[in-house]
Amino acid sequence: MKWLNFLIKYRLWLGIVALALAIYTHMQAGFWPSFILYLIGVIAIVGHFLIGPLRLLQEPMENGDMEAAKKVLKTIWFPGLLIKPVRSQYYTIKGNLAMVDQDYEGAEALMKKSLSLGGSMTKQAEGPNKLQLGMLCIQKGDMKQGESYIRQAIRAGLPDSENNAAAYLQLCSIMMNKREFRAAKDYFRKAKSYKPTTPQIVDQIKQIEKYITRMPG
Repeated sequence: MKWLNFLIKYRLWLGIVALALAIYTHMQAGFWPSFILYLIGVIAIVGHFLIGPLRLLQEPMENGDMEAAKKVLKTIWFPGLLIKPVRSQYYTIKGNLAMVDQDYEGAEALMKKSLSLGGSMTKQAEGPNKLQLGMLCIQKGDMKQGESYIRQAIRAGLPDSENNAAAYLQLCSIMMNKREFRAAKDYFRKAKSYKPTTPQIVDQIKQIEKYITRMPG
């Protein structure tokens, strides 16, 4: 739907043009002939600030074009004006981009900000966000907080097999470090049961499988 993406991309400027035409028409022919132009202009401008252009992020995120995604986010000048569900999504995406840049402190702050907003859409993102936070804590060496976040992520619900497998593999690794080998084996079996296809997760399973069967328990 290229026409829709075009409208979203240039919605603010189209709204400004519509308002300018409305004012001109109002001066020449009165209010009612200009009414529809006023309406279009106001809807376009308000929509830009309340809903934003997040739909335009779908293609660059799917293609792994992080620079293009950052350019889209930069067009959101006042994120505080976005409605709550959209604002939550905005902070989640910014957090993911911060992780790509290895800005783990910034990513953690953004993920927490997303979760703090609440709402139905935020509820759907709660599991993935907490999984990300758990992995960030583990990368920083805070295993206890990382484990807590990952358990919360599983309870909140994760959207697909890849996320579930990743969560249980992280718990497996944590249990191995704590020398709780029986629990580690249980979490490893759960991770495998989701049959993930992401190369990184598949490789991690292969690496753990080499020595987990030799563990006691």
